[in-house]
Amino acid sequence: MKSRYLGGLYMALAASIWGGMYVVSKVLLKNIEPLALVWIRYGIALLTLAISILATKQSWRIGWRYLPHVTVIGIVGYALSIWTQFLGTKLSTAQMGAMITSATPAFMVVFGRLILGEKITFRRALSVGLATLGVFLIVGIGGFSHSYQLGGVVLFIAALTWALMSVVVKLVPENYSQLTVTFYAILIATLCITPTAVEPLIHVSPSTWLQPNLWGGVLYLGVVSTAGAFFLWNKGLQLVDASSGGLYFFFQPLVGTFLGWLILGEVVGVSFWVGAILILFGVALVVKES
Repeated sequence: MKSRYLGGLYMALAASIWGGMYVVSKVLLKNIEPLALVWIRYGIALLTLAISILATKQSWRIGWRYLPHVTVIGIVGYALSIWTQFLGTKLSTAQMGAMITSATPAFMVVFGRLILGEKITFRRALSVGLATLGVFLIVGIGGFSHSYQLGGVVLFIAALTWALMSVVVKLVPENYSQLTVTFYAILIATLCITPTAVEPLIHVSPSTWLQPNLWGGVLYLGVVSTAGAFFLWNKGLQLVDASSGGLYFFFQPLVGTFLGWLILGEVVGVSFWVGAILILFGVALVVKES
C-alpha cells in the first residue's frame, strides 16, 4: 500500500512538470526547431543522468534480454513521442498539447491488454471511447487554422506512442535502476534523431544562443522535465499498475492549461473544454475501477 502511494506521488510530480513543459517549449519553439530542441534537451539530460548514476553508485548493467524493451522505450517513447509532442505544440497551443496528450492513460488500457494481458472491462473500453471523442473535439475546434488541426493530430500520435512506451516500461524488472534504464533509453533516442537534428541545429541563429531566457528554458527541459520527470514516471510505473497510473496525468492538463492562460495569455473555447472534460472523465473511469 505504501509503495502504491509513493508511486502515485512520483507520477503526479512528473505529470505536473510536463504540464509546465508545454508552456516552456512553446516559448522556445519560436527560435528553435522541434527536433533540434529535443536533441539539446536530451544532451543535457544524458549528462545529468550520468552524473546521478555515478553519484549514487548505481549499476550500469542492463541484461541483453531486456535490451529490446529499452530500445522500444527509447525509439517509440523518447524519440517519436517527444518529437511529436514538440511539433504538435508548435503547430497548436500549449493548452492543446497538455490536454490531448492527457488521453494517454486511456490508451494505456489498450496496450496493457495487448502486452501485459490486463483485462479490458466495459468501463475501460468506455474510457477509451470518451477520450478518443474528446481528442477529435479538440482537434476540430471551430475557428482554428488547419495548422492547429494538424497539430492536434500530431499530438494524438504523441499520446498513443507515450502510452505504448509506458506499458513497455513495466516489462523491465524492478531490480534494474530506473536511472540506468532512463539513461540508455534516452541515449538510443538521441542516436536516432541526431542525423536529422544536425541541420536545424546549424541553422539556429547565433544571437539565439545568447539569450538567458533560452538557456533557462533549455535547462528546465533537459534537467527537470527529462532527466527528472522521466525517472519519476518510470519509477512510479514500477510501483503501480498501468491503469491506475493514468490518474496522475490529471496534473498535466491542469498545470499546462493554467500556465498557458497565466503566462502565454492563451484563450480556450467551448469545444476545447467539452473535449477536455470527455478526456478527463474517460481517464477517471479507468482510475475509479482500479
